[in-house]
Amino acid sequence: MGKPVTAHDIEYIEIYTADRKKTTEYFTSRFGFRQEARSAAGGLESVLLRQNGIQLVVTSGPAAADHLAVHGDGVRDIAFACDDPAAVLAGAVAAGGRDLTPEGAAAPVVSGFGAVRHTLVRRSAGQAYGLPGGRDWEPVPAAGAGGDDEPRLRLLDHVAICLEAGSLHDTVRYYIEGFGFEQFFSEYVAVGEQAMDSIVVRSPSTGITFTIIEPDPSRKPGQIDEFLHRNGGAGVQHLAFLVDQIIPAVLDYEARGVEFLQTPGTYYDALAERITDLDEAIADLRKTNVLADRDEWGYLLQLFTRSPFERRTLFFELIQRHGAHSFGSANIRALYEAVERARTDAP
Repeated sequence: MGKPVTAHDIEYIEIYTADRKKTTEYFTSRFGFRQEARSAAGGLESVLLRQNGIQLVVTSGPAAADHLAVHGDGVRDIAFACDDPAAVLAGAVAAGGRDLTPEGAAAPVVSGFGAVRHTLVRRSAGQAYGLPGGRDWEPVPAAGAGGDDEPRLRLLDHVAICLEAGSLHDTVRYYIEGFGFEQFFSEYVAVGEQAMDSIVVRSPSTGITFTIIEPDPSRKPGQIDEFLHRNGGAGVQHLAFLVDQIIPAVLDYEARGVEFLQTPGTYYDALAERITDLDEAIADLRKTNVLADRDEWGYLLQLFTRSPFERRTLFFELIQRHGAHSFGSANIRALYEAVERARTDAP
């Protein structure tokens, strides 16, 4: 088999939600996204949101009801930008994917993981985003678009995916053989009596990065198993947004109503010894609950939100990179432990 034609970027993320107005308001009033356009057709109503290099499509309607009943609010489609969508589709199908393209569709669609699919959009690297095809979009007047004049979110850093136990390596193989991704990092993380395996894959362009996680079935069930139950199977656990300055971003978003996970004060007691070249003051990190990790290239700062959705099927991450390229063990462990605290503290 020859080297597959690759997708080079995430064109948009489509989120199915039971309450389009509430979800749209969450992204616009709290995170500063701007409404760009609306569409309604085929039992689906959508709003296109943009901020810098991030496009979100928030969708609801009768045609989404069956999906929402099984999976709850969450990511339905991770659309890939491709130079040659037909070739990418062929490569994915050859690697075991299913061609899901509806009759008369504007772009091919292929299966991903769980109920998540990939629409394959023709767009060359560096070319400006267009409106997602196959829908009659109506521009939203600027005065009513919402959002912030000074966006803080730069781009989508990575997508975190939870899978059923035993499916991690087949899924990784699918993205490597079918889409030309490369394995970038792997880690086994044990926290107490629970554990998970994780592999990071990314496109050669680095425009698409998936952190793929499965629980260890030989250990006690934990947060990954609970996500899979709430989500009705495999799905996107969180979206990570890259920011330039995480501390002012957290303070701003908290003031707007975003709820973040809390970090024990003891975490910061040894942080200065673990990461010696932090530019940020430990007191500022402690005040905002921001976590830190490092690799051989530098360090990164991160913080996770609480899920705004009733079934807690999707949440978000802010990440600031100071040279760090990877996802170190402390980074993945921090996520696991932060979510575990939120899980055990939940009423």
